[in-house]
Amino acid sequence: RLGPTEPRRLVLLLLRERPGFAAPLGQFRRYLVRKRNPRRAQSLTQPNHRRPNRCYSLLLNFARSSTPRNLTLKFISIICIIVSASVFTFSPLAQHAHAQAGCAGDTNGDGIVNGVDLAQVLADWGACDGPTISTITPAVGPTSGGTAITISGTSFFGSASVRVGKLAATSVLVTSSTSLTAVTPAGTGVADVTVTTDYGAFTLANAFAYQIALPWATTLEFAPNPAVVTDVAFLARMIATGLPWRVRDNASNIEMLLVPPGVFTMGASPDDVEAQSDESPVHQVTLTGSFYMGKTEVTQGQWIAEMGSNPSTFIGDLNRPVERVTWNMIQPFCAQNGLRLPTEAEWEYACRGGTLSSRYGPIYDICWWLWNNTPNGTKPVATKLPNALGLYDMIGNVWEWNQDWYGVYTSASLTNPTGPVAGSNRLLRGGSWTNLGERQRASRRSYWTPDTVSDHVGFRVARNP
Repeated sequence: RLGPTEPRRLVLLLLRERPGFAAPLGQFRRYLVRKRNPRRAQSLTQPNHRRPNRCYSLLLNFARSSTPRNLTLKFISIICIIVSASVFTFSPLAQHAHAQAGCAGDTNGDGIVNGVDLAQVLADWGACDGPTISTITPAVGPTSGGTAITISGTSFFGSASVRVGKLAATSVLVTSSTSLTAVTPAGTGVADVTVTTDYGAFTLANAFAYQIALPWATTLEFAPNPAVVTDVAFLARMIATGLPWRVRDNASNIEMLLVPPGVFTMGASPDDVEAQSDESPVHQVTLTGSFYMGKTEVTQGQWIAEMGSNPSTFIGDLNRPVERVTWNMIQPFCAQNGLRLPTEAEWEYACRGGTLSSRYGPIYDICWWLWNNTPNGTKPVATKLPNALGLYDMIGNVWEWNQDWYGVYTSASLTNPTGPVAGSNRLLRGGSWTNLGERQRASRRSYWTPDTVSDHVGFRVARNP
């Protein structure tokens, strides 16, 4: 039986002895900071959160009141306010957090709705967090769609929808608050993935790649590695193609890297004091199609596997570039594997990898040339630093045959140039182990007759997708 002051004493007891039920705001704030959730702690003191503040205010005013009149009525009103706040708050939240519980207010699933449950609700007071995405598995699939993916993240509450690129995924199923499954629509390229729930939306950029199958190659890495492809513009253009980045040609076993379309200035670099007269005039070149370029110069091992003999002077390591191969000798090697030599424009575009400088790095770091080449001769490929596309030895080691006949430049802008229709000399690019630094530059041109043999001339292959 309650005396006239018992309701006030009971509320004081609740406030002081059961902080999980109805602690003062300051105590809740300290608790939440300790729980490393300062945003929630701060939100409890914001003016727009009137329901908990009103509840606390009524409780505190009631408990501190020295006037006993109508205390029993006031106590009943306070309890109603608390219950109402709990019901309004628990209904959407607890159903998601503990759907297995016996009643909606039982947020911890212990079968009792009490102060512990209220503490959890007040700790989470405010707008519910929207979803986040951490991983998508698998992250690649065919352009036809139909790939079953699992999306991991947080706050997958209520109904959910998924978009891959601009199209909706199908068969979306929320399996838990941290995981859902879906089936991808048809698409191309690399697409953003968006998850939308009752509480918001989250987009993970470039999260799913539609893989275009290359019947002639095995994909080693579909998405370009930003640690290797360091030119941001090239990286974006590679992703936009929808083609795999790193592949191995099945016929020749040569590893190749994707080179995307683009526009560049061909010829002598600005302020290049070593430039020769035939590197001018500079002119704009547009390459409208993607192509693949050998990651390294063709090695002696790769040549022997296809042609059965080794014409090279510097033998003993099959990872050295093959040399003493003429332009004419290279043609059957390429033809039987579906490969080709790069055009001069393709070669310079790939060599530069986005740089306007004459070299893509310090000469001692990127190439084998006359002054760092003891003993004299070729060196195993990929033992110097690559360029911004991941291509090795584009400068130095051996000169590389190009497809084009040698000819003079004009200032006219060109699209997909292939050089003169006829001539007497084929182009060479890149410099070699026996040359001075002047010849180790992206725009340096040389030429020989197509039947010339030299121990500092080799080649690199290219291929259309």
